[in-house]
Amino acid sequence: MVGLQLTPPRKERLADILYGQILEQILAGSFREGDRLPTEHEISSAFNVSRPVVREALIRLQADGLIYARRGAGTFVRAVPSVAITNFATPANISGYLRSFEVRLALEAATASLAAERRSPAQLSSIEEANNRMREKMMRGESANEEDFAFHREIAVASGNELFVSQFESLRREVGGSMSVALGLTKLGSEERRNTVMREHQQIIEAIRAGNGELAALYMRYHLVQARERITDSHRDT
Repeated sequence: MVGLQLTPPRKERLADILYGQILEQILAGSFREGDRLPTEHEISSAFNVSRPVVREALIRLQADGLIYARRGAGTFVRAVPSVAITNFATPANISGYLRSFEVRLALEAATASLAAERRSPAQLSSIEEANNRMREKMMRGESANEEDFAFHREIAVASGNELFVSQFESLRREVGGSMSVALGLTKLGSEERRNTVMREHQQIIEAIRAGNGELAALYMRYHLVQARERITDSHRDT
């Protein structure tokens, strides 16, 4: 890592770029599961960035389950994502995509719960149609990012609160990016992995159909947590 220099574009967060460069080192095999990372001071010197930037990047990597800290011993690699992750996103963007799940967990659990209570028959049909289009594309081995986004957006519409829709759409870049990575890795995975994604969607639909807001929120949170883990864990085939 010594000698590497960062020349970040102005519009990107420096901590995200550092996050991406550390992730690249992990994906390249420079650090394997269980290996100790350099100290904050060593990373700061190697990348020519401040200690607070290093600390922020490490906090994000730890929150994403990729590294862990042992008091008095240092920071170690917990999980190595699939190398194929770089086929669908630059390492510097991964941090932002994973951060979006934290917002989505709160936002979409609420929309799913309200959709179960308020949805009209037409809105339920729109949710099902978006899901069916997604299933058809996945079965053909095609990209289903737009259909996945439409499925989640239709649930927000069914909540009956247009502010949820506008908030969800404001996250289109991050949500679309995370969906591209998650579905891209799913496309490369087993048939069971693809079936698992669709089964999670179907559970959400059935809870909304039954008018069970608590269960709809629970299934939505479960689906988002699983989607996030499918991005970060190379050992996870489902």
